[in-house]
Amino acid sequence: MIDVALRLAVSDARRRFELDVAFASAAPVVALYGPSGSGKSLTLQAMAGLLRPAAGHVRVGGRTLFDAAARIDVPVPARGVGYLFQHYALFPHLTVRDNVAFGLTSWRQRLAADDATHVDALLESFGLKALAASRPATLSGGQQQRVALARALACRPQVLLLDEPFAALNPMLRRQLRDELAAVCARLALPVVLITHDVEDVLALARHAVLIDGGRVVREVDLERAESRGATPDLLEAPAPRAPRPHEARLRELLDGG
Repeated sequence: MIDVALRLAVSDARRRFELDVAFASAAPVVALYGPSGSGKSLTLQAMAGLLRPAAGHVRVGGRTLFDAAARIDVPVPARGVGYLFQHYALFPHLTVRDNVAFGLTSWRQRLAADDATHVDALLESFGLKALAASRPATLSGGQQQRVALARALACRPQVLLLDEPFAALNPMLRRQLRDELAAVCARLALPVVLITHDVEDVLALARHAVLIDGGRVVREVDLERAESRGATPDLLEAPAPRAPRPHEARLRELLDGG
């Protein structure tokens, strides 16, 4: 169960943006869906502890990571959060294996034997074993994404946060990696919160969609029941490149505010 309620504000010299979102879901994959600049990434950053909200809470699997009223703010390393950044944030000077193992080591501590076995298993499962000694600059976009996802899973997280995981990929590769990510999520039985502005990502991966616009939740869609609640603004006009699966036409209507 993921239970999030957040209020925070960010500003610079020209703009102030206020985020006030709340959602709860027991779905294995929750999609935060909406246009760029709507507050999706801020929500994910606050869940991970990279931003401190002014009010609200973050609870995952019954564990409280943040509660402003109770003055609970679990440090980032102790939150058990795996985070895949939009542009992967791989370290260019490290090998693929060292990138995956990065969160398990420090300048004082070498990689433990159990952790080394875990890293090797991740490299194998993501088809990266032959690339273990390569540098990120020599990898394709899909390979870089697999490295970033393996790194996010290396610390054995309790929840996985994915910020636009397919944004840098071409359409053909997006379809392939959606299938791979869906298989990974199903295999790990790990709750996932996914950011996207692509309706195809939502339909391929999520069971619950939270539509965010202007820093507010404007609509929620249960993708299994094809039901929704909330307001109905026009958020995105998404093309339908193939014949819809059963109920998919209705899901597109709900996601587009219909």
